[in-house]
Amino acid sequence: MQHTDGTQPTPFDVFLHGPIFFDLVFTGLPSLPIPGTEIHTEGMGSLPGGIANLAVASARLGLDTSLAAGFGNDVYGGWCRTVLIEEGVDLSKSRTFEQHTNVTVSMSHAGDRAMVTHGHELPICADELITSPPPTRAVVTDLTGERANQHWWRAAVDAGAWVFADVGWDDSGAWRPSILEPLEHCHAFAPNASEAMAYTRASSPEAALASLSERVPLAVVTLGADGAIARDRETGEEARAVGIPLELVDPTGAGDNFVAALVYGRLAGWPLQRVLDFAVLCSGLSVTQFGGSLSAPGWGDIASWYDHVTGRIAAGAAPRCPCTMHVQPDDALASRFAFLDGAVPNVPLTVMRRAEGTFALEGDPTYH
Repeated sequence: MQHTDGTQPTPFDVFLHGPIFFDLVFTGLPSLPIPGTEIHTEGMGSLPGGIANLAVASARLGLDTSLAAGFGNDVYGGWCRTVLIEEGVDLSKSRTFEQHTNVTVSMSHAGDRAMVTHGHELPICADELITSPPPTRAVVTDLTGERANQHWWRAAVDAGAWVFADVGWDDSGAWRPSILEPLEHCHAFAPNASEAMAYTRASSPEAALASLSERVPLAVVTLGADGAIARDRETGEEARAVGIPLELVDPTGAGDNFVAALVYGRLAGWPLQRVLDFAVLCSGLSVTQFGGSLSAPGWGDIASWYDHVTGRIAAGAAPRCPCTMHVQPDDALASRFAFLDGAVPNVPLTVMRRAEGTFALEGDPTYH
């Protein structure tokens, strides 16, 4: 966090809390594993996961990002911490504990993914980990179960922060509407269509959106490859953003990238249609890479994609970012995203770090 006069901290743009995972991602599976058989994949990536997906996605968009998380004291945890610091994420509210890091193996197949996870809860609760949240403009957190009663995020609300909430999938199948009660303290809620309809007992995503809009100022329902719909209760704006055709490599982290872009657009004060289009674009670009966190697009990816759809990059020319190498000029998309001409910040449009097969390179002395 920067300081303006040596004593008063400026607020972060976004403060995050959640569990960290070490993710091992397999892509290009011919099928999902069957007991007693062995299959070979076309690709593999190692990267920080869990809440790290949102942290990296936010930081790559230029949001001043702080994360409160617990790291294991093993090599996985140390590597995840190092990557997040390199990505510019503040970890002053994070701690390392004497336990192993949560691990998830994600297997991407037929446009979706299956996951196997092993991990442990932290030995302390979020309120003890965070104590007082730092000054921040926005908070993104999961309010499922006991998390809804934690003090830290309510303190952030009292200090003026917007909370972008998630309540997740209800494994019990009850889908009790009471789970949504904490939304009265939140700024935004962006479930997928299945979750939204289950919680509201609605028969369509549009009906679910209308119901959720009565609970929270910004209601968003994501529609997977079909895009998203949203309503701003305070301004009366409604928006629909259709999906963008991009090469699917791995859908892991698409929702996190959507939320990070949603936060960016809201903090920037953009009209709702622009916010939703931008969130759909960032989510789409993320699925062209391995995994969640390191698949997040930076402004170089976004600018490269826009240069291709506008025809500014000649056909056959080497793309600035590999994720856009198959993108063709498209007048409709160029018109839809014309706002990017004035939105791309004056930052180096570099190629971002992507997931590698191994989590430490041979020349890295830290892990040898």
